[in-house]
Amino acid sequence: MANAVTQSILVVGGGMSGLAAAIEAAEAGHEVYLVEKNAYLGGRVAQLHQYFPKLCPPYCGLEINFRRIKNNPRIRFFTMAEVEAISGQEGDFDVSIKLNPRYVNEKCTGCGKCAEATSMEIDNPFNYGMDKIKAAYLPHDMAFPMRFVLDPALVASPDAQKVKDACPYDAIDLTMEPKTVNLKVGAITWATGWKPYDATRLDTLGFKKYPNVVTNVMMERLAAWNGPTQGKIVRPSDGKAPETIAFVQCAGSRDQNHLPFCSSICCMASMKQATYVRAQYPDAKIYIFYIDIRAMDRLEDFYQKVKEDQNIQFFKGKVAKIEEDAATKNLVLRVEDTAAGALHQITVDMAVLATGMQPNTSDSPIPGTVGSDEYGFVASLEAKPGIYAAGCTRTPVGVSEAVQDGTAAALKAIQSIARR
Repeated sequence: MANAVTQSILVVGGGMSGLAAAIEAAEAGHEVYLVEKNAYLGGRVAQLHQYFPKLCPPYCGLEINFRRIKNNPRIRFFTMAEVEAISGQEGDFDVSIKLNPRYVNEKCTGCGKCAEATSMEIDNPFNYGMDKIKAAYLPHDMAFPMRFVLDPALVASPDAQKVKDACPYDAIDLTMEPKTVNLKVGAITWATGWKPYDATRLDTLGFKKYPNVVTNVMMERLAAWNGPTQGKIVRPSDGKAPETIAFVQCAGSRDQNHLPFCSSICCMASMKQATYVRAQYPDAKIYIFYIDIRAMDRLEDFYQKVKEDQNIQFFKGKVAKIEEDAATKNLVLRVEDTAAGALHQITVDMAVLATGMQPNTSDSPIPGTVGSDEYGFVASLEAKPGIYAAGCTRTPVGVSEAVQDGTAAALKAIQSIARR
């Protein structure tokens, strides 16, 4: 039987699978440490406009989870934190965690006086750089914890002292330094999630080169009420309402030069986003260019419903190249119709690239002797005795599957401790 100090569980990653794992383990009676790299919990789901299967705003599910965390004294969470080292064995792991400075302490009330005191701006990471925010910022409107962050560039600037002096609660600490916390835990759940594939590597599709080419994650922010356009889907080049939009499936996926695998959720995400456009613009024309449509299980009904829309055309073909009409900023798509064996040239106002899901473990692997497959996924649930992969660390999954996976990993972690 493990001694008391090793009955705790470490959960790495504060997205949906990590939240599920942490909450389930804590509510089963275990001490839980939750580590998240971002300044807030919620992962990429917090950046969505709506998510499957209910097509509801992400804060519906996130708010419930945050309340469960606040009400459970067994959960201790660290944001802006990363696991640097893991040693030991099942039932007795030693873990080193680096805490990065946010330059704002627990006294912060979210009043925003610090932001008012500076004119310095940075690209907004929450909106994928589509707008600017003050260098003293709340990560997003519903952030948990509800605490501001100072960008390091601001801390090093002449504005720093002015920002500190503007805080009425003495919450600004310009002397914060990175520090290390050492923990001893009995089991670990690794749920560090995914990142969108780098669309700048798709040099024939014009991302960054042409402003009206965006990615699917950027489209979610355009549709969101707290996004860069307050939920209005417009062309980035001129702010106009798009009359025609192309959704380009498998942008860098199922491609030996990029991501060789299917991310499974992109087809449904594009169809969901097509409904965003149709809701705002009843006369808009939408093209969905695809290789195969992946609509599994109960989502087949959603696919059939979208197909019935007269203004949405499903086009079985591969977009080979996107070019821009310099005068209008419209996009010219060169498409191979794989069904008819013909080439087409189609002009649209905007194009949305459905980039795939790349696991964060592909470039930030689990410390220690933990293997992954050729794509960076920790392909099995049990990475090694006492360490369990969950969510998109293990395989591409949607939100509901990520929650189930997190719960499964928590159960495995609990069983691992109980066996000792």
